[in-house]
Amino acid sequence: MLSDQVLYIKDLGNCPPSYLNDPARRDFYEIVWLVNEDALHEPQHDFQTLKGDWIYLIPPHRVHQLNKAGKNGVLISFKQELLEGDLKEFLLDVFRIFNIQGEFSCLQVNEETSKGLATVLQLLKDDYNKETVKLIMVKALLKVFLLKLIHLKEQHFTLQDINEKRVYEFMLLLENNYKEERNAKFYAEQLGISAKRLNQILKEKLDKTGVQLIHDRLILEAKRQIIHSESTIKEIAYNLDFKDHSYFSRFFKQHAEQTPQEFQNKVRAHVISHDNTLYN
Repeated sequence: MLSDQVLYIKDLGNCPPSYLNDPARRDFYEIVWLVNEDALHEPQHDFQTLKGDWIYLIPPHRVHQLNKAGKNGVLISFKQELLEGDLKEFLLDVFRIFNIQGEFSCLQVNEETSKGLATVLQLLKDDYNKETVKLIMVKALLKVFLLKLIHLKEQHFTLQDINEKRVYEFMLLLENNYKEERNAKFYAEQLGISAKRLNQILKEKLDKTGVQLIHDRLILEAKRQIIHSESTIKEIAYNLDFKDHSYFSRFFKQHAEQTPQEFQNKVRAHVISHDNTLYN
């Protein structure tokens, strides 16, 4: 049972249904490393190829699931408590690489980086598979693996043009401020550009305006809370700083094409009728 574990490692080809179906899975950070496979999403940068080694970083309490069935690669899942006690700066870097795109973050791994990661992964798997697992060892090896991923993210960042960097910085700001700040002007001021220029960049790179992305993030969080929390729709509206429950319902329906209650009912029906506990 995942509820009794802080770390879970498995080859994707041998990942049992019991893992996918375990409700405790929602509390885990997931690293999905695809080896010599097509990407599970549409690559967004010129320096990325369609096929290769891809690492998907999926945060806890996500709404959707990436289809990994039949893929070649490995799954590493861990709870946040495994990293507790580390430096705050390291923890923030980990949260950022997992949460930057809301549902998941994705990195393409070149051959040289892949070899370095594979060496650490093998050591981690060796210790994980021992009859008596030494938590201090697996924790240290997981930290080394994550540090390599953080470095890889920094390399990815330097390959982007100035406007892609602004998009990245906007998404970081959005993650920290979307509940309180819902006007593109705030984010533009933080980036030192005009709201008009920010919207031009976002439209060019993501085909959405700043306000549309803010609204998308609010809807994503609303869906996460509807799926994973015990809060009522009214309480979720309050949690997301909607002072009026009816306005939240109208906002949700406008952007999700269904009311929060309709979405909740569909999620519950899906969980009952499907093997997978995640709604898509």
